[in-house]
Amino acid sequence: MPRKARIRIWGTDSKQVDDLANEIVGIAKKLGVKVSGPIPLPRKRLLVTVRRAPSGQGYHTYDHWEMRIYKRLIDMDADERAIRQLMRLRVPENIKIEIELVD
Repeated sequence: MPRKARIRIWGTDSKQVDDLANEIVGIAKKLGVKVSGPIPLPRKRLLVTVRRAPSGQGYHTYDHWEMRIYKRLIDMDADERAIRQLMRLRVPENIKIEIELVD
C-alpha cells in the first residue's frame, strides 16, 4: 500500500486558501497522482469583545473583533515528483501549510 501525503492548509482569507488548495490538486492531477480533496474543515471563529471606555466610566459600550480561520485538507499519494513540486509552491505569508506523510 503506497504512502499518502496529508496536506493541511489554513489561513484567514478563504479565497487564498481555496486558490492554494486548487493549485495543489492541479499539480497532482497533472502528474497523474491519485488525490482526494480539498475537503473543507469547520471554520474556526475567534471572537474578542472589549469595552470601549478604558476607565470603566461612561456608557457601557463594547467593540467586537472577529477573526475567522478557514481550513482545507487534501490527501494524495506521496509521489516524489509531486512532493518536490509542492515544495516549490509560492505560499502567501498569511497562509499556513503542513505536509504529513502517513501510512
